[in-house]
Amino acid sequence: MQVDNSVALLNANYSAPFSQTKSQAGDALLKEQTDKFEAFFLKQVLDIAMNSEEENGLFEKDAGDKIYKSMYNDTMSSALSGGLGLSQMLFDYLKAGR
Repeated sequence: MQVDNSVALLNANYSAPFSQTKSQAGDALLKEQTDKFEAFFLKQVLDIAMNSEEENGLFEKDAGDKIYKSMYNDTMSSALSGGLGLSQMLFDYLKAGR
């Protein structure tokens, strides 16, 4: 049985568009990771800011209060990530260092 490898070898030698898409894919992955880092940073800030326990609050504290606050902070940090500027600054710094 004879296998024709000519098309595969032709595509393997033509690597100009592949390297460009590889770079773009790397940039997209890097941007995704910097956005995740910014979301993590914002969650830590929100956790500290929302940690103030009011002793004479309007509502009583219940068992689900901490879980609700954590879920709220997760959602807010995900929604706010990418808009603070930390992600873009970190992306530019890491991309220049490659």
